[in-house]
Amino acid sequence: MKRIVERTRVFFGVCLAVLFLSAEAFSAIDISEFQAYVDSMVPGARYGLSVRSVRSGNEIANIRGTEKFTPASTLKTLTTAAALHFLPLDYAPKTVLRLNGSVKGKTFSGALGIRGEGDPNISGRYYADPFHMLYAMVDSLRAMGIDTIRGHLDLDTSYYKGPWKAEHWRKNFYDAWYGAEIAPLGFNDNCVVVRVKPGAKPGDAGIVSVVPDVGYVVINNRLTTAKGKRRKWTYAMDPVKPEITIGGEIGVGVDSAQMVLPVRNPVGFFRAAFMHALADEGIVFVEDHAIPSGIAIKSFTYSSAPLLSLLDEINQRSQNLHAETIFRNMGAQVLGEGSVDAGRAAERRFLIEMGISPDDFEVWDGCGLSPKNKLKPSTETKLLRAMARHSKGRYYINSFAGPRVGTGGKRMLELEYPWLTRFKTGFIAEAHALVGYVFPMDGDTLAVAMYLNETGGNTDAASKAVLDSLWIRIVKATNDNYASLMEMKQMWLDAQNVRGLFERLDHFSRLLMGRPYSFGPMGESYLDSIENKPLVYLDSVDCVTFVEHVLALATAPDEDSLFSQLQRIRYKDGKIGFTTRKHYMMMDWVGEGTFARVLPMPGDTSIVRKIPKNEFFASKRLKYLVDGKPAADPMMDLRYLPYSKALDWSRKAYKGPMMVAGIAFVGKSEKIDVTHTGFVILRPGEKPRLRHASMVRKKVVEQPLQEYLISRKGKLPGITLFEFAQP
Repeated sequence: MKRIVERTRVFFGVCLAVLFLSAEAFSAIDISEFQAYVDSMVPGARYGLSVRSVRSGNEIANIRGTEKFTPASTLKTLTTAAALHFLPLDYAPKTVLRLNGSVKGKTFSGALGIRGEGDPNISGRYYADPFHMLYAMVDSLRAMGIDTIRGHLDLDTSYYKGPWKAEHWRKNFYDAWYGAEIAPLGFNDNCVVVRVKPGAKPGDAGIVSVVPDVGYVVINNRLTTAKGKRRKWTYAMDPVKPEITIGGEIGVGVDSAQMVLPVRNPVGFFRAAFMHALADEGIVFVEDHAIPSGIAIKSFTYSSAPLLSLLDEINQRSQNLHAETIFRNMGAQVLGEGSVDAGRAAERRFLIEMGISPDDFEVWDGCGLSPKNKLKPSTETKLLRAMARHSKGRYYINSFAGPRVGTGGKRMLELEYPWLTRFKTGFIAEAHALVGYVFPMDGDTLAVAMYLNETGGNTDAASKAVLDSLWIRIVKATNDNYASLMEMKQMWLDAQNVRGLFERLDHFSRLLMGRPYSFGPMGESYLDSIENKPLVYLDSVDCVTFVEHVLALATAPDEDSLFSQLQRIRYKDGKIGFTTRKHYMMMDWVGEGTFARVLPMPGDTSIVRKIPKNEFFASKRLKYLVDGKPAADPMMDLRYLPYSKALDWSRKAYKGPMMVAGIAFVGKSEKIDVTHTGFVILRPGEKPRLRHASMVRKKVVEQPLQEYLISRKGKLPGITLFEFAQP
């Protein structure tokens, strides 16, 4: 199976000490372990996973990726993707108020018409009062001087065709707030709050009220007051009429409680709410169907919220009503019919345009409540990738939830950096889902889709915890030691007043003084199969990573480019991978000439060495390739200052301007170029000082270069100095 893995790192010489050390490789995310974890936590459940690189399109993890799963609310990612693709960003569902008749004095006679085009936000969602939009309509009438209406109210609901009520939902869904009926005209999410309170004493009838009460919902109150704090009330809803029966008992010691329940026939609810708004604003309505409609004299158009706000409600807060309305509205806008069939056809067209097989999705609604909805995890990540690369992709991703945001408000709270992921949750009955994006440190974006179906007797809490745990593992493995990158950014920001390359090299190398030493602390993270240590790591350093981090800090043009700068220093063309890493300090790292070049010294010399790259790569079960073809071991001219001359130079006071140079200590073995590296701090009138990550002292230290050279007498042929460049 494919794995997402962390990688380790090997260096040559004393820091790079063991030439063919095989790094301990362990899997940070082994998808076979994922399956084992699922089996242990939610036995019997069917698990599906797909992880896809947005950058390359490659699927890098797959468990049952081509099987179909019930997506629950994650189907909303398709609904919103298609809507964002087809609809303009300033799209907002409309409600139109029309006056057909005549005005005499302050009286309008005729037909007052209201056409609904699926605005789900005639409510208090974006306003302090659920009547806000209705009051705006009434205020338009008052602005015309009208205080009396004689005639009739015509509600135009022709914008939606076919069955309005979502089909194929479980019966109990229709009696829950999340299963509210869909209509082109609605009010207050087509729901009411039913509040219950005890009577004065046990045996009294309970007190039941409705908010907002527009005289539409009928309450059959059979609630009785009991002793203590008993909470045994029940509710039953008429399947057709807006009648709710409240029964059971409520203890006299209970202050109050409430529940949100859907309303039958939301168009009737809208009518009652509009009449209520007229009365609140002092407009008298005298219903008289004998008065003819007359000519059109005025119209007003209202919109409560634009498309992007709707997407937030759907993907962050998983509002089913909003998903169902935008599903039908999209059908109306794209195909001229506001229906489930048209919404489904629009989504098929969208998928084809994205190069995705529409047959991999079985769509029965817009929100995912139908258990007949099915999709393939691998195809879901294709959808997510396509939207991440879409011209409107940033709006799509930003509409998703996350830790402490929307449906993720109580999920993955332990993530130290919650902005590293965005996701959409899903749950119905025995189906759980989690899909979205993870943002790795390497700058890629991962599209991730996870499903748990047939969870059986396992608890919902356990199923959610399993998905969250596996998701967190992906976030952490692809952002291993992200804290180091944050630390580097803070260092860079704090040093904006430090100017000049030498000054910045001195500053940042000094900041890391005392940092613990460890051998080979870095690798390629999850991006390569050889070494699985982090791409950025400041918890400890070795001689090479110390130099690399300091150089990245000194040369990065801004804090957001630190990661890419570090990888350009470590890898050929910044392409992360074991085979593209600059393993040999002088041949690959300095020899490339981008960030450093050899500094000639009086009395230096050179030797020719063959670098055994074929043997090195073979030890990793790799082939040494140049331009994609097998190549002979490369030869290099290794220029250096012999040991005795280097020792003499180290004993003298430096006479030039302040400078920070790199230093490499040449190895005696013919199979390596150098054994150690660091910085030489050169100040006028002072002897050269070595600042380096010391394996002997187990930390970053500064000491006289002379002292270090004496300690290495007989163990190295000499030194090479190199100066750094600002690319």
